[in-house]
Amino acid sequence: MFQETAFLLLIAIVAFLYASVGHGGASGYLALMVLFGISPQLMKPSALILNLFVSTIAFVQYRKQGFFRWKLLMPFIILSIPMSFIGAKIHIETHTYKVILGICLLMATIRILGLYNRNKTFEIAKLPFMPALFIGGLLGFISGMIGIGGGILISPILLMFKWADIKQTATISAAFIFLNSASGLIGTTIGGELFSSNIYLWAAAAIMGGSLGAFYGSIKFNHVVLKYILSIVLLFACTKLLIG
Repeated sequence: MFQETAFLLLIAIVAFLYASVGHGGASGYLALMVLFGISPQLMKPSALILNLFVSTIAFVQYRKQGFFRWKLLMPFIILSIPMSFIGAKIHIETHTYKVILGICLLMATIRILGLYNRNKTFEIAKLPFMPALFIGGLLGFISGMIGIGGGILISPILLMFKWADIKQTATISAAFIFLNSASGLIGTTIGGELFSSNIYLWAAAAIMGGSLGAFYGSIKFNHVVLKYILSIVLLFACTKLLIG
């Protein structure tokens, strides 16, 4: 009972922190599932379901604040949506899956700590269509293959190339995550993978945490302590995946 309660609490915390930066939290949920010994067969579809709820909440909240740019999102999703579906249907060897997920968790940790966006004020550069098209397709494929929405992958790219500011990045990431998660979930469920029997409780915890995170994140809430707690969890899971 204690373990189940702790798991639900951690899901809420993960959802809170990820939603605050416009993410759905799949990499965080996967990290928790690794730590709590959830069956690998249940991990990908369950994480994608939670992703759908939290990314929707994050997108709506950030969009209300006026940070959404359709022209910024569109080039990335043209190929990412079908490639996420294709990636989700690919079953990779367990060790390879753990290595890829571990690397993504490391990227998620860096993103949560804000190391990609130390310089908060910069001039926005024009987004080149063809590179964005290719990047979107590649990120969609990787996201579908390991069961995430791709927010932790696209966020650093948007920020490093100065194609969006922090708030715009959060909004675009949320939309990117939702669309890729939906496509990946369809591909995953067609493959016959199942959800956890506790998915409704997990979803409720994620919705509560995500709602608060998206609200406070969109109005610049400072949550330094929680960020470091989540970073420790992610790093621990990352180490467990990469080292065993």
